[in-house]
Amino acid sequence: MSVKTMKDIELLLQILVLFTVLMGSLMQNADAKCDFEAIFNFGDSNSDTGGFWAAFPAQKPPNGMTYFKKPVGRATDGRVIIDFLAQALGLPFLSPYLQSIGSDYRHGANFATLASTVLLPKTSLFVTGVSPFSLAIQLNQMKQFKVKSEELQTSGQINLPAPDIFRKSLYTFYIGQNDFTGNLPYIGISVVKHYLPQVVSQISSTIKEIYELGGRTFLVLNLAPIGCYPAFLVELPHNTSDVDSFGCMIFYNNAVVEYNNMLKEALRQTRESLADANVVYTDIHSVMLELFQHPTSHDMKYGTKACCGYGGGDYNFNQQVFCGNTKLINGKNITATSCSDPYNYVSWDGIHATEAANKIVAAAILDGSHFDPPFSLKKFCDIQPIG
Repeated sequence: MSVKTMKDIELLLQILVLFTVLMGSLMQNADAKCDFEAIFNFGDSNSDTGGFWAAFPAQKPPNGMTYFKKPVGRATDGRVIIDFLAQALGLPFLSPYLQSIGSDYRHGANFATLASTVLLPKTSLFVTGVSPFSLAIQLNQMKQFKVKSEELQTSGQINLPAPDIFRKSLYTFYIGQNDFTGNLPYIGISVVKHYLPQVVSQISSTIKEIYELGGRTFLVLNLAPIGCYPAFLVELPHNTSDVDSFGCMIFYNNAVVEYNNMLKEALRQTRESLADANVVYTDIHSVMLELFQHPTSHDMKYGTKACCGYGGGDYNFNQQVFCGNTKLINGKNITATSCSDPYNYVSWDGIHATEAANKIVAAAILDGSHFDPPFSLKKFCDIQPIG
């Protein structure tokens, strides 16, 4: 047998092995089942997949640098938690409701936008820096989306969900951080605490309205420990005695715990009033707190230091110039640039988590150990890897 013939046989065998692996993967995906045919998400920048920048196009690099290699509407270097959840359920990334070009809504829609609040700005005493797309607006968008989808389906429109999909969907909420932090440096925590009961009440009433539209499964993410975020460590007034051994602000973190307990109780009461619904409190706070306190235990290096920012030091955050922007400060052009290793950081830009941190949080959610009451996504779906 000639050398050329042997090489041809080796090449053929390699092709056959590759084909077998590929077919096995395709068959595995074909066999994957999930009772949730769509996800509808409500939130702020922590779960925005492009809504804000569809409405106000201005996003710049280095956002998106890790996974997408370009800005794609996420306020981080890559994927957000809702991206990982969609991937695990075998669904495509959620198209933003406000993005008219290139969107596919057959498997849900994302109503989240950067800077969104639960309450209307005038209700929560906000004066600046808040999105017009509060939770009430997002709910109205959802209602309009459902009505229009059902109307257009009859005329053969594509890229829209089937009329019966709304009962077969997972409804996720990751919102409330801006109600808590929006003007915290100006009005103080005592004023904020006055309207936090309204925040949890609005979330509960939104769930009840979606229930009337057919929704039956709701995951509500609680708030992360804001006292550990670089931006708030720089912006919020505090004394050195207010900082714990991990570099986080005790006073503000305790306030977040109070809010989360309030949310948990409100969801319990909502669950009791909706007998055939799954209303699940999802504790990401404990996961994020662990990452901030012990980053090296999770193959990271930096907890309370931002990857993308300006100033270096303990926090690498300057509130005058945000990630990716350039600004004239004291007669000098200053640019907030990104680190080259965001996978070593919990915080991307001082306010949002990195893809690496989001992936760890998503894995904890999928594990099912951070739900109250106990709830298993694996009972409904064949969970796919989130590589």
